Amino acid sequence: MGSILSRKRKDGTTGHTVVIRIKKGGKVIHTETQTFDRDQAAKAWMKKRETELAVPGALSKPDDPILADVIDKYNQDKLRPHGSTKDQVLRSIKAHDIGSLRCSEINSQELVKFAQSIKAQPSTVGNYMSHLASIFAVARPAWGYPLDKQAMDDARVVLDKMGNIGRSKERTRRPTLEELDKLMRHYTVSELKQKNTIPMTRIIAFAIFSTRRQEEITRIMGADLIRADLEIIVRDMKNPGEKIGNDVRTTLTPEALQLIDLQPRTDGRIWPHNPSSLSTSFTNACKFLGIEDLHFHDLRHEGISRLFEMGWSIPRVACVSGHRSWTSLKRYSHLRQVGDKFKDWPWLAKLGVEPQTQKAPTP
Repeated sequence: MGSILSRKRKDGTTGHTVVIRIKKGGKVIHTETQTFDRDQAAKAWMKKRETELAVPGALSKPDDPILADVIDKYNQDKLRPHGSTKDQVLRSIKAHDIGSLRCSEINSQELVKFAQSIKAQPSTVGNYMSHLASIFAVARPAWGYPLDKQAMDDARVVLDKMGNIGRSKERTRRPTLEELDKLMRHYTVSELKQKNTIPMTRIIAFAIFSTRRQEEITRIMGADLIRADLEIIVRDMKNPGEKIGNDVRTTLTPEALQLIDLQPRTDGRIWPHNPSSLSTSFTNACKFLGIEDLHFHDLRHEGISRLFEMGWSIPRVACVSGHRSWTSLKRYSHLRQVGDKFKDWPWLAKLGVEPQTQKAPTP
């Protein structure tokens, strides 16, 4: 019923993986695996599990399923779909050794072991644990499964103290006017040569003046424009929870509305392009022009910082950026200057946009 596979790891140590498969009628009806550092421990665990599984009814434990089945239950019962990143993370967890453990077997030590096996940056490991924590939060109260939420809390404390999880570094990179001029000249030439190319000059300007992310730019719809209120609905806006269905009504700056008006009128997507194409084009252009360490997302940072430098209040800026938490906007409020650095930016006029530099009212 069980077997042990011993393999050398990259660090020179040997891992001993116990694989237990139970067949019925020629079909595998149960599989579980567990990896140990010592062969003796692997043999002892295999013997223990074989004895437990030989007991009549051992495979019928509806109140103590394996973690992979709980994840499936979570995905089936949710009313609102979550994003592709969370889907990928949960699939990876199901395929990991921890996915074959029963709920009652998963303690803080198993969770720490799982997190430390993820070969990624602390911020990525933190995301894995955060998504897994959402399963722990509902398993017992919703379905009565013995997943211990306290074990997850304890594991995250340990992982934080040991530096295995953490936040990603906050970027403070902002483009200079000189860098933006290089990019706009570069794309102007490209757009003159190829009429059907992505209108990156308008998109770069819109990213700054609307503070929208690249995915949001390519997703906003003409039908969601509320012109009279100078607003637009951003569908599925990114947030720390689940973004699918997170539709947010945001304020448009006058410049952003003018840039929308330069596009062909449509109820469909205003910029019907692939978001990865925008990012790739921008990255390649920066490399070609010798502009170092500038990302497309930094244009959003520039746009939000500009509003603070113009004297906008945190609530007013949040209406444009879509931030739920005013606290998260504090990192943008480090002023490098007072006033609008785009006041005399010639590219607005070249695009057919009239700059609006008046100070925004405080709500």
